[in-house]
Amino acid sequence: MPRRPGPDAAAPRGFTLIEVLVALAIVAIALMAGLQATTALTRNALRQSDIVLAQLCAENELVKARLSRQMPGVGDSTQPCEQAGRRFDVAVIVRPTPNPSFRRVDAQVFDGGYSVLRLSTIVGRY
Repeated sequence: MPRRPGPDAAAPRGFTLIEVLVALAIVAIALMAGLQATTALTRNALRQSDIVLAQLCAENELVKARLSRQMPGVGDSTQPCEQAGRRFDVAVIVRPTPNPSFRRVDAQVFDGGYSVLRLSTIVGRY
């Protein structure tokens, strides 16, 4: 004859609503942390791409100033630059130095009004 569980025997139970909610909260927190890390990595990769493209634009303008074989005139100018299908604006700023045989040339790259990068060099009289 099969034995019936008595009143003291533990009946099989499922998870309570509280346990399920706690488990869901833990999973949600872990997923949010993963999402934030992924977003930060994506933003960093895009920023790195912008910096590389901006550096190409700035270096092009500085090399242009060095290769011109004449002393650049003091003043400011803005040049458009397209790299990898993106359009940047390069502000070229030429300033005198204490030595009249040299000029300081800064190239600051902008993307839609936001400064991305600034490079500087010294150009001497040839």
